[in-house]
Amino acid sequence: MSAAEDSERQFAIRESQGPAEVVLKARRAQPFFGRHPWVFAGAVHHVNAGSEQPLQAGSIVRLISAEGHFVAWGLYNPHSRIVVRLYSWDVQQPLDAAFWLARVQQAVQLRRGLFDLQAADCGCRLIFSESDRLSGLTVDQYGGCLLVQFTSLALYQHRQSILQALQAECRPTGIWLRTEKGMREAEGLEVVDGLLTGVEPASPLFISEHGLQFGVDVRYGQKTGCYLDQRDNRAAVARYAAGASVLDAFCFSGGFGIAAAKLGGAKSVVGIDSSEAALLLARENARLNGVAERCEYLNEDVRTALEGFVDVGRQFDLVILDPPRMARARSGIDRALNGYLRFNELGVRVVRPGGILVTCSCSGLVTRAEFMEVISETARQSGRDIQILEQHGQPPDHPISATCPESEYLKVVICRVV
Repeated sequence: MSAAEDSERQFAIRESQGPAEVVLKARRAQPFFGRHPWVFAGAVHHVNAGSEQPLQAGSIVRLISAEGHFVAWGLYNPHSRIVVRLYSWDVQQPLDAAFWLARVQQAVQLRRGLFDLQAADCGCRLIFSESDRLSGLTVDQYGGCLLVQFTSLALYQHRQSILQALQAECRPTGIWLRTEKGMREAEGLEVVDGLLTGVEPASPLFISEHGLQFGVDVRYGQKTGCYLDQRDNRAAVARYAAGASVLDAFCFSGGFGIAAAKLGGAKSVVGIDSSEAALLLARENARLNGVAERCEYLNEDVRTALEGFVDVGRQFDLVILDPPRMARARSGIDRALNGYLRFNELGVRVVRPGGILVTCSCSGLVTRAEFMEVISETARQSGRDIQILEQHGQPPDHPISATCPESEYLKVVICRVV
């Protein structure tokens, strides 16, 4: 018997013996009665396994207050700092196959009101983890293909119920699994990217947004293949691009710059990214949208490229800074804020007087107030006046949970630099 088969057998035995209890320390229950879904190990007093079998990752548990009151149903993972993820606050609603189906149906219902999910070029986020009350699960739809990403070992143990629910509700041509970097260390989750069911996705797949077409590398592209969360922000930024010279830093597959060129009428676009694979797709996307002659792409480290532009005095009318997530843990917030400050200082120096700076943060642990303070500090240190013109966030297929503030992660600020 393989290690994986033995783990699944032990998990099945554990579940057949009824739910265990995770008991909280005194005065630690309030956030969870308030429906926050993450129980960190430091809040737990002890675990009542209820049998001689040790609790396996994915075991269904009842979260109990120090006073003995039921709080919620959750999934246990001894390998994670988030030792329990909570899913149901109804004591009569256990986490069975019918429960997972209902949650998937509720998430898909929202997107059906926003998109034509039957369209061959539809691209949207179908399930957004905590915001859809499915902590640890992200599902993106690209035409008939679903891309699934688990960020919880505990929820991954229930993947068959979730995959069956997705198939029943969406009837996809195929479901592809993608892993996120760092999940082995954070969750003990060791999985390999690949086809879970159906037909392998084409490479690339094509989606449409606001009259633009983009190729998406579902199998090997960054994150889940496309930054769907910036869909509406790309269109918003394009309104400032008429006749402009544009710098699209961290351009990935070219979204902001191509929108600026085609929707906004930008005169020229320079895109910078450290990934040549991403730039190959960006060049193809520029060609696909008929703006290739106005788009130039540089395979460079963004900071080095910006410093080079400063050294030679090169400036642009519109500068877009959309770096990857900089804070993955609370211990990294100060470093992330310093990183944002440095990039914004460089960004301001390559914006012509009266030009536009678009600065973004996708770090959920960095609050909007903290990010706005970075912009204020950029103005102070650079000696340039900065006017805030617009602030944006996530589109409605990336909803924000009212009880999980960490689900509000995207900040996009459009500024005029005088």
